[in-house]
Amino acid sequence: MKKFQIRDEQKGLIFIALIFVIVIALSIVFAVTLKTNVVDDYAKDNDVIRTLFVVEDEDSSVLFSSALIYVQTSKKAAIVNLPGYTGAIYQSLGRTDKLENVYSEAGINAYKTEVEKMLGMKIPFYAIMTLPNFIKISDYLGGMRVFISEPIDCWSEDGERWLLPSGAINLDGDKISTYLRYRLEEETESDVQDRYQNAMAAFLSGLADQKFIIFSKNIFSIYEECITTNLDEEEEESLFKLIADVDSESIIKQTITGSVRSFDGQTLLMPDYNGEYIKEAVKQTTNLLTSSDGTLSSRVYVLEIQNGTTTQGLARNTAILFQKASYDVLSPVNAARNDYDETVIIDHIGNPEVAKIVGDFIHCTNIKDENELEEVGESSSEANVDFTIILGKDFNGRYVISGRKVSK
Repeated sequence: MKKFQIRDEQKGLIFIALIFVIVIALSIVFAVTLKTNVVDDYAKDNDVIRTLFVVEDEDSSVLFSSALIYVQTSKKAAIVNLPGYTGAIYQSLGRTDKLENVYSEAGINAYKTEVEKMLGMKIPFYAIMTLPNFIKISDYLGGMRVFISEPIDCWSEDGERWLLPSGAINLDGDKISTYLRYRLEEETESDVQDRYQNAMAAFLSGLADQKFIIFSKNIFSIYEECITTNLDEEEEESLFKLIADVDSESIIKQTITGSVRSFDGQTLLMPDYNGEYIKEAVKQTTNLLTSSDGTLSSRVYVLEIQNGTTTQGLARNTAILFQKASYDVLSPVNAARNDYDETVIIDHIGNPEVAKIVGDFIHCTNIKDENELEEVGESSSEANVDFTIILGKDFNGRYVISGRKVSK
């Protein structure tokens, strides 16, 4: 029998193949060793964690979506509701349209980019849940708790009866579906958006309440199957572990506000001040959540707005702006006189950091401590408020215009 022999050229090929295998094996080892967790790395460098949440309707369109702003050190958070009918010129579509159509036509990445532009902040992570999966998660969490002011008893167009009791109730999957679906004749779109935002807050509260169960014994895997993110499984769990630490009792709720207009046969919500207002409001809220004093975001600050000019309705309109930015505002009043040249903010609680945040919202740097005014004989509000804002002639209805010439 002829003895099998390996020729020299075959030996060379085998040697090269062996080297190739070794290189691949080492590459895999190094890749596994050096693999980093994107969420953990981001959290080390950034105290604020921002995530875009989208709940898809049964036809894969956006039912509702929210941007979550979560601060690790304070455990405080804000959710910004994103009405699907918000109108703008969307670069991803090349036209003026509804925000929800960006998602339907251009996908989640384009949608996230447009939301980032709208809110004036980067959002590194997103999480998508279909409505059926959102319903499943509600059951997994043992229900989602919301407040319903009046009992609901109405019928859908398909003849389905919608029933919900009033009060603070825990809604299982079927009931949360009803909560999101029912429509009353007298309801406005704003009412519907409020429910969407309440459902998002209830979801976050459920995570916080059940976190010790969710993240034990690999339980999170059943939640992970219901959520699509731009992360791998380990990173997704890291993200939700962070979010689940939220102080669910003090979540700040914001939404995009504006005027409703008809455009090309569509009803669009055109954001206030060409979209600049929501950017300022989000920035204002983020400043409160991340302030160096951990008590700043622990309560809502009470403001009094006084009109120190002859411009009718100035205090009322300004009060609405601050209310939309999550402040508690007393009924607007006229100041003791109407010839204030400069807008002034009076700090009644001796907290210059919060006073500056309030001032930043209207670009006002003229901040006085209550004691300063008493020393010079000027009276300030006797109301039980944290800050009094007296609007002067340098206020244009939205901002204080620095250096503006005022008429005498």
